[in-house]
Amino acid sequence: MALLSFLGAIQQVTGSCYLIETHDGIKVLLDCGLHQGRREEENRNRLPFAFDPARIDAVVVSHAHIDHSGLLPRLVSSGYRGPIYATEASCELMDLMLQDAAHLQEKDAEWENRWRARRGKPLIKPLYTRADAEQAVSQFQPVAYSQAVKVAQGVLATLHDAGHILGSAIVQLDVHDHGRTRRLVFSGDLGNDCSPLMRNPSVLEEADVLLLESTYGDRDHRCAADTLEEFAQILAAAQRDGGNVLIPSFAVGRAQDLIYYLGRFYHEGSLPQQAVFLDSPMAIRATDIYNRYLDHLDPLERQQLSGRDLHKLNDLLPILRTTPSAEESMAINRTTHSAIIIAGSGMCTGGRILHHFKHNLWRPECHVVIPGFQSKGTLGRAIIDGASSVRLFHQQIAVKAQIHTLGGFSAHAGQSQLLDWASNFKSRPELYLVHGEREKMLALQTGLRARLNWEAIIPEAGERIAL
Repeated sequence: MALLSFLGAIQQVTGSCYLIETHDGIKVLLDCGLHQGRREEENRNRLPFAFDPARIDAVVVSHAHIDHSGLLPRLVSSGYRGPIYATEASCELMDLMLQDAAHLQEKDAEWENRWRARRGKPLIKPLYTRADAEQAVSQFQPVAYSQAVKVAQGVLATLHDAGHILGSAIVQLDVHDHGRTRRLVFSGDLGNDCSPLMRNPSVLEEADVLLLESTYGDRDHRCAADTLEEFAQILAAAQRDGGNVLIPSFAVGRAQDLIYYLGRFYHEGSLPQQAVFLDSPMAIRATDIYNRYLDHLDPLERQQLSGRDLHKLNDLLPILRTTPSAEESMAINRTTHSAIIIAGSGMCTGGRILHHFKHNLWRPECHVVIPGFQSKGTLGRAIIDGASSVRLFHQQIAVKAQIHTLGGFSAHAGQSQLLDWASNFKSRPELYLVHGEREKMLALQTGLRARLNWEAIIPEAGERIAL
C-alpha cells in the first residue's frame, strides 16, 4: 500500500516536506521548504535529502512562501528534473522568491568565504545558485484551482484556495494503489478569515488522511476591528513621539495587507504620517504580481478598489514610496523622521529591516510593530520576548524602542478557525498535525478532542505511515 513520510515542518513551523510512495514505485513530493530559525535549523538545509531527488516523479507545492518552496533549487541541483505543480500565481511568486533566495545564498557564501579565507578555513559553496533557481522555475507546471491533474501514475492532484496568500492552496491528492484509492488532504497554510484581500479557505468534505497545520493551534487572533484600532493608536502615538514606525514584513502577503490597511486609514483621514516606505525590492515586485491577479482577490476588497476607480493596490495609498535600490533605502535613515517603514524580512532574520533597526531600535521615540508569527531562534522572537539588546552587524544595539505585537494581522487561521474548517469533513479522517511548534500542536490536539471528539496524531520527524 502507499506510504507517507513526514520529512519537514514536524513539531516546528518551517521546512515543509512530505513524501508519498506507492507500491508501484511512484514517488510524489509534497512541498520542499527551507528550514529557518536557529543556526542548527538552517544547517539542516545542507543535509542530504532523505530520498534520491532523481527518483522523484513529481512535486506539488502548496504555496510560494520560502518555508514551503525554498529548497526547490537544491532539489533540482541534486538531480530532480520532473514537473513542479503549483497554482499560476504561486509559480509567478516562486519565480520571484527563489531567484531572490538564490541571490542571498550566493552573497552569504561570498561574505562567509572572505572571513574563512582570512583564517585559513576551507571555503563553502552556496546552498544553491541563481542558475539552480532558474532551472527549478523552468520545471514549473501551473495548475488552476479545482482542476484535477494527473501528476504521476495513479496520483491525481487538485488544488483548492487556502486563502493564505495569493495562489496558496489546500492540496488534495487522490492516490490509487493496489486497486484502492485513498484521499490525502494537506491544509497547507490556511488563511485567517479576517485577513483582507484573500478569499476564505475552500471547504472540503472528504478525506481519508488529513495533514492539518497548527501554527496558531493554541489561540485565536484578535478580531480585525480591535487590531486595526490598536494599529491606528500606535501610529498616532508614534507621530506624537516624533519617531519612525518600523514594520518587519514578509514580502508576499503581509506587505500587501499592510498597504491595503494603511490605504484605508489614509482615505478615512486617520493616517497621521505623511510618508510610507515599502523598502523591499521583493515586496515591490510581489505587489506588482498581486496587481496582475486582482481578480483572484476577495470580491469585497476588490469592490473597494474599483469603487474608487483604483486599478492596483499602490493607488490606494498615494503617500506610498517604493525604494528598490540600496541607495534609496539608505537615504531613508539620513533624511526621514516620523515615517512608516515596511521592510523585510518578516522574522527579522535578514534584509533591510536590520539596517533600520540599527538606526532606530535604540531610540525611545521609535515604535516597532511586529505583525506576524516569529519562530523560536529568530531576532524577531528575541525582540518580542523582551531582549534588552540585540547583536546587529557585529554591534550590540540597545532595544529602547516601543515594541508592539499585532497578532490579528496574521495570515494564518487561529485555533477556532482551524476547528471550524476541519469540522466540515463528513467523516472523521486519520488526522496528523503538522507545521507548528509542539506546544501549539498539543493545544490544538486538546481542542479537536473537546469539540469534535477527534484524536489527532503528532508525528515524529522521519516517521512513515501507511496511507
